[in-house]
Parts: sequence; structure tokens; C-alpha cells
Amino acid sequence: MLSKSQIGFIKSLHQKKYRKENGVFIIEGIKSISEFLHSSYQIQSIYFLPQYQSLLPKLLPNIKLFEVNTTELEKISALQAPQGILAVVTIPPVVDLDKNTLKNSFSLVLDGIQDPGNLGTIIRTADWFGFKQVICSANTVEVYNPKTVQATMGSLARVKVSYQNLPEFLQGIQLPVFGAMLDGNSLYETKWGNEGLVVLGNEGQGVTEEVIKLIDRPVTIPRVGQAESLNVAVSAAIFCADISRFLQK
Repeated sequence: MLSKSQIGFIKSLHQKKYRKENGVFIIEGIKSISEFLHSSYQIQSIYFLPQYQSLLPKLLPNIKLFEVNTTELEKISALQAPQGILAVVTIPPVVDLDKNTLKNSFSLVLDGIQDPGNLGTIIRTADWFGFKQVICSANTVEVYNPKTVQATMGSLARVKVSYQNLPEFLQGIQLPVFGAMLDGNSLYETKWGNEGLVVLGNEGQGVTEEVIKLIDRPVTIPRVGQAESLNVAVSAAIFCADISRFLQK
């Protein structure tokens, strides 16, 4: 049985303030936890319903295990329908992004993404298409938000996410900077080359003026129907798919 302090601590991790204060975040579901177990992330503890114990792979001895009941899991879970198992994971230290690692590859740059589900889906999409790096503006939603982590479906264990002052970061970068714009060149006519950054803007406002000035290759997804706009995660998937197709030619 979990103590009140244990339950209170894990529940506090639903909030950014306490994740930052304690340097940990939570993940839920056997698939996501398995992905993190085979990554560089450090899992501190796992809380599980009895039927999930047999599904756990061989664990490192420093991972603490707690068998819980349904009521306890419902109290600590950030999900409306808990998935039977939850882990507390150490937030890795912030490491300065080496711009040289971005060469000869494509990376996504997110300018003010606010919806945690969108961020998580973009990270999952990046993983699907082999993009190893997602670069976020300082005002993009926190990657360790439980809804973001859940939406990545374990892809966060493989995709590096960093937060930057985008105007400073993009200033003078020695890579093509593509941008998802309404008045850019057609996606279908774009020659992607073999490296670059792809900027995607806020769900409602798009790319900020400061960042627009640093985009040298605006690109648009041609509209055929009457919809006013595309969801940013959908746009990211279309861009990633087209770049992947171009690279495989």
C-alpha cells in the first residue's frame, strides 16, 4: 500500500513546477515504459497492478517496484483511464545543442506550440520518419507534460528535444531554414537537398515575425478544399513524409 506522502508526491508531478523542482516526470503504459527502459533515461520507480508484473522485463536493481491497487493507481495517474502501470523517470540534464550534429540531416523547429498533444504527436511523427532532433522555442509547451509524454507513445526515448531562443539559434546557422508558410513555394515542388531545419508555427498565430525573417525557404502545403488551416501535427507529418520521400529517391 502506498503512503499518503507517496501518492501526494506522484500527483504533484502532474504539475510543471514540481517536475522541475524534483527533476523527474511520469510515464504511463507498458509500451512507453518498455521504450524508456531501453534508453538512456533513468527510471527511478515503477508502480503497477499485479497483472502487469509478469510483463515487466528484467529490471536494473536500482529501480524501485511498488505493487498498487486500482484505487491507488487512479489517484496517481494523470490519465482518465489509467493503463495499469506508471513510472517515475529522471529528467536528464540540459546539454547545450551542438549545431554540428544537425548537419547532413533534417530537424523540426517548433515556434510556440501550445498543445501538449500536438507536441507529443510531432515527436512521435519525427521518430517514425527518422528525424532525431526537435528544437523548441522557449514558449513551447514543456516536453515532460504528462499529456505530451503520453502522446509520444515512447518516441521521446529516442528523439532529442531541446529548447532554444529561436531567433538567436537561427541567426547565422549554416543550414537551409525551411518554414511552413501560407504564401511559400509549393511543397510538391520543393527541392529539399540533404539537410535543413523545418520551422512550424503556433497553432493559431503561425510562425512569429522574428523567426519569419530568418526563414530563407518558405514552403506551403497546397490547399485543394475549403479548410482554413491544418493542425500543426498534421502539417509536420506531411512535411516529414515529403522530405523522407525526397531523400529516398
